[in-house]
Order: sequence, then C-alpha cells, then structure tokens
Amino acid sequence: MVVPSSFAAGASDPPPIPGARLGSVDAPVRPLLLWVRTGAAHVRLDGGPVLHLKAGEGAWIPADGWAERAITTEPGTVAFPLWPHAGVGAWGLSELTRFDVPSGWQDWLIQLFNLQVTPFSGRGYFPEAIEELLRRPGSRSPAPVEVGRNPSSEGLASPTMPRARGARAVAEELIRDPALDLTVEQWASRVLSSARTLRRDFLADTGRTFEQWRLLCRLGAAVKLLAAGYDMDQVAARVGFASRNGLTRAFKGRFGLTPHEFGRELSARPGAGGLTQRAAAARQTDDLIRMMRKMDTPAAPEMLPAASTPSHANDIHVLSWMYRGSGYLDIGDQRYERERGVATWIPAEMDHVTGLRENSVSLPLGNASTGDLQLTVPLQVRFSPAWDDYLMFCSISARSGLRPDDHNPRHILDLFAEQVAAQRALSVPMPTNPRARAVAMECLRRIGEPGGTHDVDVRAEIHRAFRDETGMTLGRWRYAARMSIARDLLAGGAPPSAVARRIGYAHLPTFSAAFSRFHGLSPRDYQQRESERNQ
Repeated sequence: MVVPSSFAAGASDPPPIPGARLGSVDAPVRPLLLWVRTGAAHVRLDGGPVLHLKAGEGAWIPADGWAERAITTEPGTVAFPLWPHAGVGAWGLSELTRFDVPSGWQDWLIQLFNLQVTPFSGRGYFPEAIEELLRRPGSRSPAPVEVGRNPSSEGLASPTMPRARGARAVAEELIRDPALDLTVEQWASRVLSSARTLRRDFLADTGRTFEQWRLLCRLGAAVKLLAAGYDMDQVAARVGFASRNGLTRAFKGRFGLTPHEFGRELSARPGAGGLTQRAAAARQTDDLIRMMRKMDTPAAPEMLPAASTPSHANDIHVLSWMYRGSGYLDIGDQRYERERGVATWIPAEMDHVTGLRENSVSLPLGNASTGDLQLTVPLQVRFSPAWDDYLMFCSISARSGLRPDDHNPRHILDLFAEQVAAQRALSVPMPTNPRARAVAMECLRRIGEPGGTHDVDVRAEIHRAFRDETGMTLGRWRYAARMSIARDLLAGGAPPSAVARRIGYAHLPTFSAAFSRFHGLSPRDYQQRESERNQ
C-alpha cells in the first residue's frame, strides 16, 4: 500500500547547508571515522596542526591519547561521523590518519551510519572491510596518462555534466550506477521534469542526446573495470549492457577496437601502470562484495544486503527518508511502500516493522513529540534528488553531535510541512498573485488544523485575486483544497476516519457529507471504486 500525500515533489529548492562542529563532549570516547561526502572538514587534536579533508577523503581519529578533539565543517559540507566496531584499528592504527574513500564504498558508508543510529538488524559491514579501507592511508589516484585518443584516456574522463538541475540529478545517478535502465519518461518522473525538457537540457548542456550521454557514461565505466581486470560478462552486467556482444559492439563503435583488443594493448603499453593504479579503486568495491559472499547463502547478496527492524513501537514520531532503492513499513496487516526520495513519518506508539530491500539505503531525518505533531497514520512526502545532500545533513545533525551551533530539532517539522504544502498545491488551482499565493500556501500548511484555515488575515484584494485567478471564492477554494487532498488520501487506502482528522474535520459524519457533496460519492464508496479500478 502506498501512503498518499506523496503525489509529486514540490518545486522548492533546499536551504543552504550551514557549517557544523563536533567537540569532545559531543562524541563518545571511541575511535571515530570521519568521511567527507561533499565540501570540506577540518580535524584538530589537542590544539595540534589541523588536518584538512576534502570531498572523497576520510580521517581515522583514534580514541586514546587525546584530551580534546575538534571537528568543524564548512558551509555546504556533508560529513558522516562513524563509530566502527571496537576491534577495528586494533592492528595498530593509533595516529590521526587521512585516507581516500573510493566512490564504490560511499553508499555503503551511508548505510553504515543508518545501521548505527536505527534498530535495523541487517549486517552493515565487516570489521575487516573497514580495516581494508584504512590500510590505504593517504593514497591518491594519479591523473590519467596522456596517450592520445583511446579508451584509456577518453574513457577515464568523466562525460560533460549537464547544468540544469533535473538533468544533472539524472547524470549523477547514472555516474553512481550506469546500469540503471530507466526510460527518459521514467527519469523525468523521478526528477519532476518532462521527457521533452530532460532531452533538451542534456543536448543543450552537453552537446549530446540523453542516449548518447548515457552510452558514454557506461563506456567510461567499462574502461575502468576492464583496466582493473574484470572479465567481459562482469563488465557488461555492471555497466548496463544486456550481453557481452552488446558491450563489444558499442565499445568498438566508440573506440575503434574491441574490449579484448583494448586489454591486450593496455598490458603492452609502457604507461599502463598509472592507469592500472587509477583503475584499482574499482577493485575496492569488489573487495567488500567478496567478503559479503562468505556468508552461507545460496546466492551471493548485493553489496548492500536487505535489512529490517524487529517489531517495535516508538514513544515519538520518527521521520525516515529513502535515499536509495525502496523499502516498506508494516503496521498491523497494512504495508506502506517507501520509494526513493520519499520521507515517511512513522506514528508513535504503534507496533511496526521497517524494512529495506537489497541495495537500498534509508536515513532518519528527525523526531517529533506527540505534542508537536498529531499523527495516527503514516504521512509521506517526496523530495527530489536535489535535496539529497541537505537531507543527509539533517540526518547527521539529528543523530550525531556533528551539528550547527544553532541547531533546532523542530526544524524538520517545518521542513516537512513546507514540502507537504508544496505538494498539495499541485492538487488544486493556485492563484498567481504573490499575496494570494502566500495565503493559499498558508491554508495548505494548516489544512489539518480544525478551523485553522479560517483565521488567516485576508484583505479584499486577496479575495478578488482568488475569484479572478481560480474562479472560486477563497472559502470555496479552501473547500475544494480539502476535498482534493481527501480524495488523494482515500485513493491511497487511508481510512476515512483518519482522512477526516488529517484535513481538519472533528467528526466523520460531517466530513462524509462534505465529501459526498463535492465528489458525488461517499468516502467509502469512492475508496471502494478506486480499489476495484486498481485490481
């Protein structure tokens, strides 16, 4: 079952990410692994020299021998503080150490953070895997060897990235996982665009069609994997080709030689050593996969195994966001699906199970007390990929000591309410007059408060704007907004009694009468009709 309210993401941009700090009093006295995903961070121990970290770098910060630890991040930075298994580092890493984090390990580390701060029971990592990462302190990948136009020089260069927000979000997803096989229409839906706009933005910003850009992305990934020694079948599967023959045709069409010929040429070239070192980062991903395959299962699991929580109830509402893949929330006999980009308020005092499917990552964004938020059924909202970094920052701030000086835990409530209002605005005609639109958004934010949509201070010009631009009086517009939101909630399977409360009706019979007047069907009859249509 999909909870409604996740109609489509609002068009608003995320706020800027502020700087943050983590002091000795904010963190347990344990070894700390700090990984910088974006931006820059600075680490200082006992007033000594500062270790500067940029995106893609990490630091091992030992627990013993240091009276004070100070970590600061610059504005725009997303840095994950991780506390590995107590046995990690026992082999003698006792000094502050910088290391590189290959791109293939990054989502794995994000999931490690999730498993540390939530009750998921899945195995997120092996201590040996962290040690393998740390045994490469200070390693740097050299620039590609300049050997002219060939797969090694051209393939290792990243394709030109589009500038438009939606197209760039698609490009970044494909860089992370070139095997993703979605149509342009499916990609457009995921980034709140149209297929026509997406195609236009790729061509305008990169000089290539979407299909040409995706092919170049896949071939670039194939070059790195072939240079690292993977066989053709592995490479084809990992970069999105249905067969090795398809990879061979595309590779030869682009570079003028087959992957096999490229491998022979590479091994014979004097400068191949530099390329091999660069490509060796790709092998680090499979180091972890091989460790996971030691588990006694019929089929080798993915790098990110499925995980779930035991059945439990929280005494507060918890907001959980799907960063990657998909998951589910089971309450009683109802299953609520959780898709990429969807954030879900999980109601307090309800026994539930939260699950993640293979290769999926979720993060908790924050909590709310039962006094701050009235919630009896899950409530969902969808965020576009442009929000990824900001939501990760929210999760880190909520569940670790690395946070801004003025951190406000209630901020997540306002953020969620704003996004819900933006999504609700897609269900009703909105005035274009700036003042009238501001009133409309305030009504949508407060639509669940009994009487809360009627005490907004409205001037005569606002009433005129509503009549002229929506064809409805403000009172009629409020009624239409409530009924449109109720329709979407019922279509998603929410009980009529819960829908009535959600849109501000104190009594179910009053809501049922209002819904029947507007839609010509009672809430239960409408819900039954939609259920039969979807069967």
